[in-house]
Amino acid sequence: MSFSQGLSGLNAASKALDVVGNNIANSQTSGFKSGSITFSDIFAGSMGLGVQVSNVNQNFADGGINFTGGKLDMALSGRGFFRMENEAGGVFYGRNGQFDSDADGNIYNKSNGLFLTGFQATGTPPTIEPGAPVGKIRIPTDDMPPDASSKGSLNGNLKADDDNVITDPFNHEDQKTYNYSSQIEATDSLGNKHTIKLYFVQTAEGEWKAYARDETAPDPAGYSELELKFNSSGQIDMPDANINIKGLSLNGSEPLDINLDLSAITKYSGDSSIKLNQIDGQAPGKYQNFVIGDNGEIVVTYSNGKKQTVAQIVLADFPNSGGLSPQGGNAWAESPGSGQPFLGIAGSGSFGSFKGSSLEGSNVDMGQEMVNMIIYQRNYQSNSQTIKTQSELLQTLANLR
Repeated sequence: MSFSQGLSGLNAASKALDVVGNNIANSQTSGFKSGSITFSDIFAGSMGLGVQVSNVNQNFADGGINFTGGKLDMALSGRGFFRMENEAGGVFYGRNGQFDSDADGNIYNKSNGLFLTGFQATGTPPTIEPGAPVGKIRIPTDDMPPDASSKGSLNGNLKADDDNVITDPFNHEDQKTYNYSSQIEATDSLGNKHTIKLYFVQTAEGEWKAYARDETAPDPAGYSELELKFNSSGQIDMPDANINIKGLSLNGSEPLDINLDLSAITKYSGDSSIKLNQIDGQAPGKYQNFVIGDNGEIVVTYSNGKKQTVAQIVLADFPNSGGLSPQGGNAWAESPGSGQPFLGIAGSGSFGSFKGSSLEGSNVDMGQEMVNMIIYQRNYQSNSQTIKTQSELLQTLANLR
């Protein structure tokens, strides 16, 4: 009986050393999670028959974060896994954030070739729709097409104590027929820039009127105009403070048609100053660069100064991450022991956060592994000694006369 007990001890110690050796070998593997071994005894009735390995546990504690400078390197801190797919659609999970992009812009993991997944923005302009399917994400390097301006808004102030009341008919070519002017730029369907001039006239004490004109391709019908009504607090007091500006086709574009919201303009004492708050539309732009935000949003920058969110990386987590099935290549797969995955965004709920241009290191504690190696080595030697002692006893019995 002692032979089988000692042999089970040798096997258990050998497997324990395998776990230690694997941990040490992967001490420099990005995102690697160390393992530890669990033993249990073997009994037959009241007789102990030795030891067996009951489980190899995975330690999913965070590894250290190391800055790399790589644009697609991503470190995770806290709960969650990158969700990845292979070419056949098989789903895997990992913490190794060493990613790169292929010729089509798909993001893949350099250690195992799996594709990173998330939400891909679609439409014009690209947006991430609620309930969008999760799949492979890519960074498009296409040029941004032009988009015609259709709405915008102004803010600023008109001088309440302006003593210049103008009664002459408005004429944009005569500065004496308006109190203040400003200009903004809009874009047509081909990306042509249009200069929009805005003129403000005090028609009576405290009463103002706005005129607007497309200076680049003026509408022959004349100006757009809007009477501005203010309350005693100097705020716009009218249900609709939009001025509609129309322009002619330019170089074959659709005619300009844009509404400007003037409701944020005030009438206080002090100088007049009107400026653009915001406006939609864009000139065509060349792809320049991308950044990955702390929440996993991939934002592309174009030569026209515009930015667009083109994708959103998702994270996965499990009721019992320790039950995940190791697949090699620093990846895991769902198993009955892990439970089904739930998805989310970095920084939301129980999910951890991203650290761009960085990698999570291995969480192997080299000092602890060296101590474990000494312990398991002595355990192996002790079990071999029990076998040797049993052999000597049997030899003594065989030599009895």
